[in-house]
Amino acid sequence: MKITASSHSLYTAADVYALDAAAIAAGTPALQLMKRAGRAAFELLVARYPAPALISIYCGAGNNGGDGYVLAALAAQRLLPVRVIQLAAPEKLTGAARAAYEFAAQEGVEMVPFAAAQTPEQGVIVDALLGIGLQGAPRADYAAAITQINSADLSVLALDIPSGLNADTGAVATEAVTASLTITFIGIKRGLLTGRGAALCGELVLEQLGVDDAVYANIDAQVQRSKVQRLICSELLSLLPIRAADAHKGDFGHVMIIGGDTGYGGAAIMAAEAAARAGAGLVSIATRPEHLAAILARRPEVMAVGVISGQELEPFLARPSVIVIGPGLGRSPWSEQMLQQAIKSGLPLVLDADALNIIAAGRVVPASIKRDNWLLTPHPAEAARLLGVTTQEVQADRFAAVAQLQARFNAAVILKGAGSLVAGSDGAISMVTDGNPGMATGGMGDVLSGILGALLAQGLSLTEAAQCGAVLHACAADLAAQEFGQRSLLATDLIPYLCELLSDD
Repeated sequence: MKITASSHSLYTAADVYALDAAAIAAGTPALQLMKRAGRAAFELLVARYPAPALISIYCGAGNNGGDGYVLAALAAQRLLPVRVIQLAAPEKLTGAARAAYEFAAQEGVEMVPFAAAQTPEQGVIVDALLGIGLQGAPRADYAAAITQINSADLSVLALDIPSGLNADTGAVATEAVTASLTITFIGIKRGLLTGRGAALCGELVLEQLGVDDAVYANIDAQVQRSKVQRLICSELLSLLPIRAADAHKGDFGHVMIIGGDTGYGGAAIMAAEAAARAGAGLVSIATRPEHLAAILARRPEVMAVGVISGQELEPFLARPSVIVIGPGLGRSPWSEQMLQQAIKSGLPLVLDADALNIIAAGRVVPASIKRDNWLLTPHPAEAARLLGVTTQEVQADRFAAVAQLQARFNAAVILKGAGSLVAGSDGAISMVTDGNPGMATGGMGDVLSGILGALLAQGLSLTEAAQCGAVLHACAADLAAQEFGQRSLLATDLIPYLCELLSDD
């Protein structure tokens, strides 16, 4: 997903309403903001689609529809073929939206009630149906309009947000517009970039409509808890310590990977290689004895021990400074013994995959256990098990889910998926907006776990490691996808690009 925006801040709908109100109070009339939005959308449309055969604009009853009417009027002034498909009778429009309608009527724009409209067969569609205030499912007529837009198989420009998408959560109750391009106004709504939002927005462009920086500063101070920060790789890489000329391997920690039950040795190897490439001074693996030969053949720099019980593992836990447990761990009695010893060690833990599933099942440790040195990395199904809900409930509000996990386990948490969310140890939430669908393949989580372990070993805090590791992993995947393509991407393809991103050049 391409994002044309420099803003780090992601907002709820309520936050954006507050920004809008503050801009109006500061002296910019609502109609002026609407005209700016319509003009920005029009200029973007003609830049991307210079000679459309027809511009079909679906306008709703609110301010989102008003933006569409302004766009229609500007297109008519430019003598471009344009029509408005109306979901609300003109007499139902009020305020700035009514003024925008009158502007379009004055310019001679063709108006067609939705009940009489045929599905567009050419040109470009503009979605100005529903704004950011939608909660739940759209009304039947709006749902039918969304279906018609999607069935047209034409390029779609969504104004502010694809209609049907929840601006706060990224969830869709029934159906939503699938846009090719979305221009969002004043601030980026957090639901645009996670959940279903990442798939529905197409390219995302931010237009701040000339709102003064002081307005943002004032509102940001008021909405600090609801505001989410975008994570920027280049900024987070500055957290990594500079290596002194007389440094030695002990300065950069020892990461132990615990995992690789029978048949799953590859996961532990991938995590170990990622940890080594991400800068850990020493990396070791505790795994099933049958995997040792493969580990040494693949990566001789890694120290590997074969253990058949928790009792055998215990002496080796005096050496590492960080434990990564979960890659290929399985859910056997052996797996449970490994987890039990890891928790007993008191060392900082990165927990992934079946380590999380064992905890969720209430075995080995109580499900409500809290530690101040844990980093949890669940995907949505694992998060659902930890919270005792369904995967659908997690995806319906990923922000609430990651906050609940952080509070329940007193841990830093990465909720993986499109628009991965990071809840720091203090509860503050940030989002990874890099990454691509090629990451939906086996082993990606194992590579991430190894990176996280290495960052912790080098002295980053739980929150810093979670943020830096998640965005580093996603950016490496984007670079790898440029080389291999998304469809053919493998987890180990990320490692050379991880090295490139961590280069001292």
